[in-house]
Amino acid sequence: MAVDPAGIAFAAGAGVLGGMMNALAGGGTFATLPALIGLGLPGTVANATSNFALLPGAATSAFAYRRELAPLGGLSIRTLAAITFVGGLVGSLLLVWTPTRTFDILVPWLLLYATLVLAFGRRAARWLNARVTIGPRTLVVAQSVLGVYGGYFGGGVGLMMTATYGLLAGLTPRAMFAPRTLMLAVANLAAAFLFVAAGLVAWAACVPMLLGAIVGGWAGAGIGKRLSPAVIHIGTIVVSVATTLVFFHRAYS
Repeated sequence: MAVDPAGIAFAAGAGVLGGMMNALAGGGTFATLPALIGLGLPGTVANATSNFALLPGAATSAFAYRRELAPLGGLSIRTLAAITFVGGLVGSLLLVWTPTRTFDILVPWLLLYATLVLAFGRRAARWLNARVTIGPRTLVVAQSVLGVYGGYFGGGVGLMMTATYGLLAGLTPRAMFAPRTLMLAVANLAAAFLFVAAGLVAWAACVPMLLGAIVGGWAGAGIGKRLSPAVIHIGTIVVSVATTLVFFHRAYS
């Protein structure tokens, strides 16, 4: 596809916003996916392109947090990364097999699910954490599911990881920044291999979005060390709710 200068600027701006959102709280897909569909890409192609475009930004953020990485819930970071990578491959393969129309119908519900996790995931995690104690084996299963979801769609997966790590590993929100950001990058990397091989990446829109996401990912990591968690949370929910409503209208109007 050909993209005019205005489309290039639009894609780059969405990449900056998506990279910042992923670095701060997850949910970068809420910025990049609708932008790509607005440029005329089919749903599955837009999702694959979004995934690839956000990969370098996620990697940049993960690098910025590298000194804060530590074992999580009794599991090493390498073990969690390996689980996430395999899950990401499985999820991306499922996307390749999904017809575009089916994906278009699923997207609003996936976005709604991600929005609910963004809004209530931490509260649910605290409620469960006060009542149950779960060990490393459950964390392995949970991380596998998160990897598959991240490879297939990824919307809100950062907040899902935040809720999961709070419940299963007892981490504070600030302590989750480093492992969550790295796992986002790993899931995106796994999916990127299959998406490129399947020819699902629209490079004309992907390249400017990718460059924007690098800038946004680096900036977001710096902002995340200073900005109020409440402000980050509210801003992310506002974007996710608006995006979800737009996609429901698009799929069912």
